[in-house]
Amino acid sequence: MGNPAKSNDTMPATPSFSATVTRQHRRVDADAWDDIYVVGDVHGCRDALERLLARLEPGPGDLVVLVGDLVRKGPDSEGVLDLVGSAPNVLGVRGNNEEKLLRGEASVDALDDADRAFVRSLPVAISWDGGLVVHGGVDPRRPLVEHDVDALQTTRSLAPGGSYDRPYWFERYEGPPRVFFGHTVLEAPVEREWAVGLDTGCVYGGDLTAYDVRRDRFVSVPAGRPGNDRPASKFVTPSRASTHGD
Repeated sequence: MGNPAKSNDTMPATPSFSATVTRQHRRVDADAWDDIYVVGDVHGCRDALERLLARLEPGPGDLVVLVGDLVRKGPDSEGVLDLVGSAPNVLGVRGNNEEKLLRGEASVDALDDADRAFVRSLPVAISWDGGLVVHGGVDPRRPLVEHDVDALQTTRSLAPGGSYDRPYWFERYEGPPRVFFGHTVLEAPVEREWAVGLDTGCVYGGDLTAYDVRRDRFVSVPAGRPGNDRPASKFVTPSRASTHGD
């Protein structure tokens, strides 16, 4: 599927956010990078991230963007933060698990004050012309400027009181911009005209998945370790989240 963002000349160059989100938004110039890869939820699985990067072979002129939930649940949250923090061409947004860490609602024993400071420095949103990376998603029923940090990190279902009931936000969202997201654990990645879902459950024994923005393709590696337990009801299957419509 070709990227619709390339041909829509009417879209605004920079998304309009609330003041709170604007302070936590990072803008990048897509034209400054040869290739751009967006990577799904890592959850402390540094080994899988290293194997995925080895497949992608990003050079210094390529950009890698992680969709958040770098930490918790997996075996090496500290290692993931070290890898991301030491690479000038690897960025990430702050997911709900990073937010829980900062709010004191969760902890990772291996992380020190410097790690927490790095987590706090992560933006909530990263964008380029036609593209937006957030952890959870956006609610198509209201403008982007009305989304707060929690909304961008946790949006999933649009059903009243139903976190895992259809419709999901990406089944109703009609853009622009094209949104790259994680948070919703998928049996297979989702590619829609205006939304690309990348959390394929690496920490639960699934794959770690990247989207090659220039070539419009997915690249995945298996977790390579036993997965954490997760109820089947909390996996979104392709039949429930079609890549080409309802």
